[in-house]
Amino acid sequence: MSGRDLLIIGAGPGGYVAAVRAAQLGLSVTVVEKAAPGGVCLNWGCIPSKNLIHQADAFNSLEHMAEVGVSIDRETLNYALVQQRSRKVVKTLTNGVAGLLKRNKVECLIGEAKLVSATEVLVDEQQSLQAKKIIVATGSRPMHVPGFEFDEDRVLSSTGILALETLPESLVILGAGAIGCEFAYVMNSFGVKVFLVEALDHLLPTEDVDVCAVLEKSFSKSGIAVHTSTRASALSRCSDHVTVSLTSADGQSTEVSAERALVVFGRSPNTQSLGLESVGVALDKRGFIPVGDYGQTSTPGIYAIGDVTTTPALAHVASAEGELVVEHIAGIKTGRKAIDPALVPSAIYCEPQVAGFGLREQSAERAGDAFKTFSFPYYGAGKSIAIEKPEGLVKVICDAKTDEIIGAHVVGHNATELIHEILLAKSAELLPEDIATMVHAHPTLSEATMEAMRGIYSQPIHG
Repeated sequence: MSGRDLLIIGAGPGGYVAAVRAAQLGLSVTVVEKAAPGGVCLNWGCIPSKNLIHQADAFNSLEHMAEVGVSIDRETLNYALVQQRSRKVVKTLTNGVAGLLKRNKVECLIGEAKLVSATEVLVDEQQSLQAKKIIVATGSRPMHVPGFEFDEDRVLSSTGILALETLPESLVILGAGAIGCEFAYVMNSFGVKVFLVEALDHLLPTEDVDVCAVLEKSFSKSGIAVHTSTRASALSRCSDHVTVSLTSADGQSTEVSAERALVVFGRSPNTQSLGLESVGVALDKRGFIPVGDYGQTSTPGIYAIGDVTTTPALAHVASAEGELVVEHIAGIKTGRKAIDPALVPSAIYCEPQVAGFGLREQSAERAGDAFKTFSFPYYGAGKSIAIEKPEGLVKVICDAKTDEIIGAHVVGHNATELIHEILLAKSAELLPEDIATMVHAHPTLSEATMEAMRGIYSQPIHG
């Protein structure tokens, strides 16, 4: 059959990584992207939000300069310039992705792709492309919930809030997952009055409850009004504010008014208008694509990766799946298959940061698993005191009989970096004692990890 070896729909962190890896393996590759290289992650997600968090950190640090005699007028903040800096970072990285594709001789086309068959894609309803294999990597979009529709004026999506050039005086955030918590931190840092609402019983519902308790205490201390076990039942819009009706778990009703609302209830897969079902690709009731161990869909020759599947909706998962699928297509036998969710780290970049992998203690308890756990406080590590970041803990969960690491959770400064030492140990089938007996540099935050591992054997030095 004529045509290229591989065609990828979508140039986000799944699609562009798959394209580069395929080119490295000698495959001829074309990527079709409807917007800009990098997908939502680089353009309207991971990267701009992390830059805003970085700027919020810097702005927060100005408050502490008074303690050393430096006076800075924080009232002169120009948020439009903050937003412009975040867009500059985005441009740098999207240009970098475009450069990567070009250097690897990946053809990149801008346009809307639609599947015609298992070997043909139509771009913008006119250009036909042939390929031996096709990967769908079109990502996701903010979930629309009836009654809470986005207008990107009073009611914002995660995309809309990243485009703001002026700060609202107040903001009610509906949904305290990763996106909700990160923007709660950013907006609060820049002086916005923030109301953070979560229907479940703690912030970051998929994270460990002890870790989330530290975050909730920190948020409340910083002035964020946290409402957990509280459901948003209605939203009304006025010319200058929104009002959200809330109902608590015990049935109490109240209202919160704010200049704007950020609605982050979740994300929906971008599987509409691709012609998937017309070529036999099955979708589940929510629009996700069921896949096999190597991203295979129900139609031979068509694969899917990232947010369009039911695997964790994380950029690093999409990238890993992209490599896995391409190596399978190229016939490379690595022995790897389907990304193991237990080995995927979560990372939330508010301050304090939150990271984790594997079992959460509440999940282990519900399952009746026999486990043991130990938490070591950040303030027990001298570095945390030295840098004035004592808030946090490192928690490890182990099998009660074998001491196998089955989960770990960190909250605190640089938690998203610290988690990887424990994850590497888990992946390498090491035991807590291997970390506990390894010499760690002093003073470092990673000493808290060492002490947590010592704690599994009731031997912490500084605990």
